[in-house]
Amino acid sequence: MAAPIPTPPSPRRTFLGRLSLPERNYLADALRTETVGGVILLVAAIAALIWANTFATGYRALSDFHFGPESLGLNLSVQHWAADGLLAVFFFVAGVELKRELVAGDLRDPKAAALPVIAALCGMAAPAVVYTLVNVTGGGSTAGWAVPTATDIAFALAVLAVIGTSLPSALRAFLLTLAVVDDLFAILIIAIFFTDHIDFVALAGAFVGLAVFFLLLRSGVRGWYVYVPLALVIWGLMYNSGIHATIAGVAMGLMLRCTRREGEEHSPGEHIEHLIRPLSAGLAVPMFALFSAGVPLSGHALAQVFTRPETLGVVLGLVVGKTVGIFGGTWLAARFTRAELNEDLAWADVFAVASLAGIGFTVSLLIGELAFEGDASVENEIKAAVLLGSLIAASLSGVLLKLRVRTYRALYEAEERDEDEDGVPDIYEQDDPEYHLRMAALHERKAAEHRRLAELAGAASSKPDSPA
Repeated sequence: MAAPIPTPPSPRRTFLGRLSLPERNYLADALRTETVGGVILLVAAIAALIWANTFATGYRALSDFHFGPESLGLNLSVQHWAADGLLAVFFFVAGVELKRELVAGDLRDPKAAALPVIAALCGMAAPAVVYTLVNVTGGGSTAGWAVPTATDIAFALAVLAVIGTSLPSALRAFLLTLAVVDDLFAILIIAIFFTDHIDFVALAGAFVGLAVFFLLLRSGVRGWYVYVPLALVIWGLMYNSGIHATIAGVAMGLMLRCTRREGEEHSPGEHIEHLIRPLSAGLAVPMFALFSAGVPLSGHALAQVFTRPETLGVVLGLVVGKTVGIFGGTWLAARFTRAELNEDLAWADVFAVASLAGIGFTVSLLIGELAFEGDASVENEIKAAVLLGSLIAASLSGVLLKLRVRTYRALYEAEERDEDEDGVPDIYEQDDPEYHLRMAALHERKAAEHRRLAELAGAASSKPDSPA
């Protein structure tokens, strides 16, 4: 009896390998906008701190100024409009990003999605555990356990822009996927744990509005004048239902079609995201930061961050919990899924990106406001802890990334090189025989040009001087 033929082992999946060309182009476009928005966000946060600590009365008066229709339950403060209104735009973009990742990006393949999803979940669980342990042992409030669980992709990219580090696209994609999964679970945390009461009539109205929104999309109805008023109605009903109004933005983002049909250069979701992302990154998030990051800072207040268990838990959650959670989750997932790290990178690079993910600004500030609503003193201290923790994480990651900056720059330049100037990076054409023919012709033209210049230079040098 012949021995059974052994089944060959399945090839090991490469972790942080080269992206496909469409994914690389999408990533480059998305991160370009987020980087600019991140710098604006950074400026807005600094402006808020300066304003709140120099003209505190004016800052608080404007933040607390109320406007809006009282009859619709929407007479809100400026700060409230920024947190519940403008951030709905940010979460709408997050919803579209998540939908695209699920149907066309890295998350559509369960095996490829396992690593970033596990890393993101561990990167949210570990900070919550760190915060809880600090407050249980220190006698503090565990209400803020969710504050250090979020990652702010825009702020992280702003840090990369400031320190001048050109990360390879695989690391940037890993960071973006982490942030997308992070946003999804942050949304669930807000919806589940920070809803005190529910107005079921308003909630039913919001669901009816979402159903109409979905049916209009599926029917192919076009026109912003149809969807924008409907979106505002859905947002208002969701706000009055007691569930955080930003959930409406996520729900509508998830309904958009993000797969391309024949003849389409971009899907409707990608097109709308391209239009809305600059509004989100350049206006909505910075305005939220302007009216949420303005906390009074003093030597005593900063020292208290490290003595009060709630604030210490936030700082340690962001700096230690995020880094250990993401790195540890990634390493364990890679070990058990037999994923092989890209040979051009090292685990030190994953650790550096994990520390960069400790920058939890926008959503952390929002959750801090929700967790300690009604206690302005603690709320401000939590915000100060978020700012300080994010600053420490940014500084730590900046140092770690700078240590490998030459490697990153070489990999980035190799990814961007396009010697034949056809708009496609050469690294994606190396297996194409026509590419090698084009490159040979290009090199021959350059060599001929150099020979011609050399002949002209030789002729000029051998020509006798003209008489005076």
